[in-house]
Amino acid sequence: MASGPIMLVPMCLVENKNEQFSVNQKALKILNKISQPVVVVAIVGLYRTGKSYLMNCLAREKLGFPLGSTVQSETKGIWMWCVPHPSKPSHTLVLLDTEGLGDVEKGDPKNDSWIFALAVLLSSMFVYNSMNTINHDALEKLHYVAELTELIRAKSSPVSNGVEDSTEFVSFFPDFIWTVRDFTLELKLNGRPITEDEYLENALKLIPGVNPKLKNSNILRECIRHFFPKRKCFVFDRPTNDKELLAHVEDILESQLDPKFRKQSDNFCSYIYTHAKTKTLREGVKVTGNRLGPLVVTYVDTINKGSVPCLENAVTTLAQLENSAAMQKAADHYSEQMAQRVRFPTDTLQELLDMHATCERKAIEIFMENSFKDENQEFQKKLLSTIQEKKEDFLLQNEEASRKYCEAQLTQLLEPLRNDISRGTYSVPGGYKLYLEKRHKVEQSYKLVPRKGVKANKVLQSSLQSLAATEESILQADRALTAAEKNLAAERAKNQATEKELELQRQKLKEMEEKMASQEKTFEENIVQLKKKLEREIENRLRDQKKCLEHKWEMEKELLEEGFKKKAEELKKEIIQLKEMYKRLENQQSSQIIQNVLCLASTIFHPVLPGICNLLLIMKKLCGF
Repeated sequence: MASGPIMLVPMCLVENKNEQFSVNQKALKILNKISQPVVVVAIVGLYRTGKSYLMNCLAREKLGFPLGSTVQSETKGIWMWCVPHPSKPSHTLVLLDTEGLGDVEKGDPKNDSWIFALAVLLSSMFVYNSMNTINHDALEKLHYVAELTELIRAKSSPVSNGVEDSTEFVSFFPDFIWTVRDFTLELKLNGRPITEDEYLENALKLIPGVNPKLKNSNILRECIRHFFPKRKCFVFDRPTNDKELLAHVEDILESQLDPKFRKQSDNFCSYIYTHAKTKTLREGVKVTGNRLGPLVVTYVDTINKGSVPCLENAVTTLAQLENSAAMQKAADHYSEQMAQRVRFPTDTLQELLDMHATCERKAIEIFMENSFKDENQEFQKKLLSTIQEKKEDFLLQNEEASRKYCEAQLTQLLEPLRNDISRGTYSVPGGYKLYLEKRHKVEQSYKLVPRKGVKANKVLQSSLQSLAATEESILQADRALTAAEKNLAAERAKNQATEKELELQRQKLKEMEEKMASQEKTFEENIVQLKKKLEREIENRLRDQKKCLEHKWEMEKELLEEGFKKKAEELKKEIIQLKEMYKRLENQQSSQIIQNVLCLASTIFHPVLPGICNLLLIMKKLCGF
């Protein structure tokens, strides 16, 4: 695994002792080292139904998850195995094997419900494993699905009617696979052959009637159809008819397994390798290994406190951790790249500002790629402030390097001139002219020194000012000059000093303009990338809404086909509401982005970049309004 440790054997992820959950810290450390996106496959079902065997098949190992050969449940809690994904490069396949449901040794049946809920919350492909056939009894044993509205919440704020809108579940629930083990029936319906999927869908059809048991059974069917739009079914023959071999199926040779069972197992694995999606939270947030760990901790902590796991709260908690890490990663990248690119002193200020702009742009990209749900752009503001501080530090380093370099060069160039002054070389008639010629040569030589940097003129002026008193003395002592000539020469020297001072002021003004332009570039870059990110987020929200809408349409169609007109009419009302929400979101797309960007500009960027005066004009240009 390129971005994480290789797990040779599974490890307990969520321990279940005395019906109290805890997260295994060793397993968390493994997840935290996985930066790749994860495809998470979880399997649940009654104990002693062969769940672990299927997971070992997915890991392409005969041994791994303990299978057991007695009536006692082997797996306790949730066990994890992280392996390289066999068909998705740069992805990690995370296999979660759960303890058997319905274990007679358990005291609290609610414990099973939480195991079931955790498997749903953590996985992108959810496998329910059962025995023999999908019938009324099998559906009754899957009662945990009907309890999900009580065990999982999508939003932190309570809905108006006090009941969680389960429509939200569709946007983050995993795909559903029902595996039926030791299947002995013929796949036929009304005398014609049917597929495994048709077998499942037929078993999930609602049955007309007023019998209370029938109503409860229909509720389970509705829940499965409602929560899991994408469903798949696999049936398996017995691995072997030899009971002794069956008790130790992990030890027998492939050739000893029933050929049909081997093919069915291969088909199951192939389907999951091909179709199991990357674990994704709402609005398209991809889950990596180091994101999965905090989610597990948040869910388990919530359950242990007696509360209901809430996806929105979990994502908010995760976002705080991820955004902080994303900000640090982006800031570190900026520092590293600037340190590699900048050779102090730079020839001009603009040269340094251009390097800053390049490194800053990439840093913002890194932050945008690794951050999500950054409420009020809190972390983007911190990143901007951090980069500005680092930029100022580079500017100061550049100035200091320029000052030291220029002072060293001038000291060397002025040494002969100072020695001549000490020897009295210019204390003779005509000495002032000789002095000016020598000083001019020094200035010309100084101009030819390469890459003096931003303090070149300032250091030169300071050095010449230090010679001003000596220069005046040489002028006044030169008996070859008349009083009028001395006055003229003094006036000329004064004018030259004034011109050099003006040149310094012009340079300062130019540098201020360059810094202002750099700030505007920073502002523009942040706004452009934020605008793109907001557009992607709204597109993801629209996609989630569309997915829910299409699912509702399909359910309405099924209910009408099955003769449940009243239920179909109730569903139609939900569809109308969803369509209105979808249109509102679609219409608000542009205005919402502009509003968010304006808010960001006025409350965040302007205080951090106070020099930006043309903020509104920039906004109009960037947002097109």
